[in-house]
Amino acid sequence: MTEAGLGPETGLDSEEPEPSLAELIASRLRDVVDFPKPGVLFKDIAPLLADAAVFNASIDALAELPAAYEADLIAGVEARGFVVAAALARAVDAGVVPVRKAGKLPPPVVSASYELEYGSAEIEVPVGLLEGKSVYLVDDVLATGGTLAATIGLLGAAGATITGIGVLVELSFLNGRERLGSAELTSLLVL
Repeated sequence: MTEAGLGPETGLDSEEPEPSLAELIASRLRDVVDFPKPGVLFKDIAPLLADAAVFNASIDALAELPAAYEADLIAGVEARGFVVAAALARAVDAGVVPVRKAGKLPPPVVSASYELEYGSAEIEVPVGLLEGKSVYLVDDVLATGGTLAATIGLLGAAGATITGIGVLVELSFLNGRERLGSAELTSLLVL
């Protein structure tokens, strides 16, 4: 043990600085070429989710944001956004609302169609859960912004007020941020 009880496991008595959260997240991403279709480089967060320390640090960083901890509900976009939303909701003592693909929720629902970088899609939320609620929206990756822009509109149509948006990774070269309007966006890693 070193002075003040800090051992080598903390990295504090090492010459090398500890990696930032963004660096840790980047080290836990896996690039998948031509998925889900040719020409798309998919950012797989499964290795990040499997690393408890990095996943927990990511959730902790989002939980420190007033937009998250002041929200009534955390909305997660299908499917990886569900994982982030559930963990964040637990951390800030909020409820969770799933933003699902069309046909996955029982009626009544509110839905919105939108364009993806590789096709089109439709999402839904349950009627009656969101009216008058403040909602923090999360997803794993912000790419072109189509999904999150559609979700912002969908949550608004269902009666919610968006307090902010959090993503683990933002692919800035796709300019998705521009499609989100005035919503406050926090990206833990910007590529």
